[in-house]
Amino acid sequence: MNLVFLSSFEKETAEGASLDAQVTIGEQHGVWSVVWNERLEGGKTAQERWFEGTSWEAMLQSFRQGLQQKWLQGYAPLVEAIIEGRTELTGKSRFNAMLQCYSDKHANADAFQKLREWRRDQANKEGKAAYLIATNRVLRLLAAFLPQTVEELAQIPWLGEQKVKQYADELTGIAASFERVTAFPLDWVPEALGEAAFDAWLREQRQLRLRAEQSQEELKRKVLEGVARGCGLEALAQELGLTRRELVQRIETLDEEGYDVEPLLQAELEHVAEDERRKAWRAFELEGVRYLKPVLHRMYSEQELRALDLDRVYEWLRLLRLQYRKAKLAA
Repeated sequence: MNLVFLSSFEKETAEGASLDAQVTIGEQHGVWSVVWNERLEGGKTAQERWFEGTSWEAMLQSFRQGLQQKWLQGYAPLVEAIIEGRTELTGKSRFNAMLQCYSDKHANADAFQKLREWRRDQANKEGKAAYLIATNRVLRLLAAFLPQTVEELAQIPWLGEQKVKQYADELTGIAASFERVTAFPLDWVPEALGEAAFDAWLREQRQLRLRAEQSQEELKRKVLEGVARGCGLEALAQELGLTRRELVQRIETLDEEGYDVEPLLQAELEHVAEDERRKAWRAFELEGVRYLKPVLHRMYSEQELRALDLDRVYEWLRLLRLQYRKAKLAA
């Protein structure tokens, strides 16, 4: 057996002990193998064979999936943890990550709630999604450091110069209504935080990303299974706990990625009158498919539009647009 790759891992138990493990990739006569060895509590050892076969691509996929599972179980690669924690993040990006880490641990809960209420009201005034006003990450930074001047506000990462100008009075006013125990500039944060706490936070963030990616992959699998079974939008949305709008967005994404969603398109569009579909197809040819509002206005008069359930019309237009694009590509 030719050893091609080896990496060591470590995991802390609830009792503060340390467990170690290794993953190896080996090759012999064109056959690849991926093996995980770990030391269990009590000194016993266990081995898992993640892959054995001739496909390089399948081997790498099994390797990555296995590592994701071990990350979620709390194992961290010794070398990679150092690289990600202290080498990959450098300069301003590393400093900003430390500010985020500190704010995750020390944000004023009351200030954060007040900022969320402000964001909600501001989003309603501007007719925008709340995250376009400010993300939760930015709100936590504001709630942790409580900037009370424009100059201090400008030191909050990911807020942006335009938003500092636009919302300075409101944000500094909210911050000033809470007692502040820290100071600006924020160059004291790395020392106050400490390397060990920052590295642990980086590992937690990676685990959160892996869980989110895993959740999205599981949802994709369930959507594709539902499409293959011939489920309609309503049944599939209820099964997955999604709104119809969210599910249509998923279907559009899957279509862009090359998955076959035609069974669902046919099942949903057969409920739309054929002359309506023909009108929409003609409108696509005249108006293009990037925006659906011009298509809608070409199809219907203002009086007709007032009598329609626009949410459902937009829904089937989005599905028909997928068929239209596919037909044009085929042509």
